[in-house]
Amino acid sequence: METLTSSQNSQYKLALKLSQSRRERSKSGLTLLDGAHLLAAWLDAGQALQTVFVTAAGAQKPEITTLLSRCESQGVKCLVLADALFESLSELPSHSGILALVAIPAQQVPRHDGLCLLLDGVQDPGNVGAILRTAHAAGVDQVWLSAACADIWSPKVLRAGMGAQVVLPCIENADLPTLAQQFRGKIAASLLDEAAQDLYASDLRGDLALVMGSEGLGVSPQMAQLADTKILIPMQVGIESLNVGHAAAICLYEIVRQRR
Repeated sequence: METLTSSQNSQYKLALKLSQSRRERSKSGLTLLDGAHLLAAWLDAGQALQTVFVTAAGAQKPEITTLLSRCESQGVKCLVLADALFESLSELPSHSGILALVAIPAQQVPRHDGLCLLLDGVQDPGNVGAILRTAHAAGVDQVWLSAACADIWSPKVLRAGMGAQVVLPCIENADLPTLAQQFRGKIAASLLDEAAQDLYASDLRGDLALVMGSEGLGVSPQMAQLADTKILIPMQVGIESLNVGHAAAICLYEIVRQRR
């Protein structure tokens, strides 16, 4: 494999921009995967890798050696990157030893039925990634993310989601009110509202769009107004709220339970 040691190399410079800039990822339609598990998830989903960067030490790890063999069989270009350059691309305190440049999958057409999850301004990358991973596990058909949400193709969200983005249809920069009005099923919003129904007393079967709000402000007034059902997770007195990632998991798995 070719070894890169210069920070002026065009492939390294592109990878560096992708690791740092949402605008660059959006403009180029490319992103950067960090870690063997994430690369394996991408390949297992039938998606192609464009370029793989590996450290000399990483190339000796059995897990990475297996990945490199898969890449070689598919004609993927693999490059050895100097440790200092590799560390500048990775946010991990102890780097993984392997990165990959990939094309972001094309967005699909919004659904009007099924089980859809609407993220209304969820900004923390860890929360967004965890929610996507849970949504995929719970059988969500599609996720719509408003423009105020964290970039699902950022390194942090990709790691937190463990590659859920590549198998779970997601629509970014979604006009949630418009899509909600076009949805043929029920709109349910999770709210800290005295008028909201207990989650476990709500009928969440059938076509459903579940709205989860931002960490600070919750569901926006416009989306709350469009909700057919307002749901509240029961909590002990004195507990103000739950982390949105945890709340989404509780709601989604109550939906799973009801649909069984």
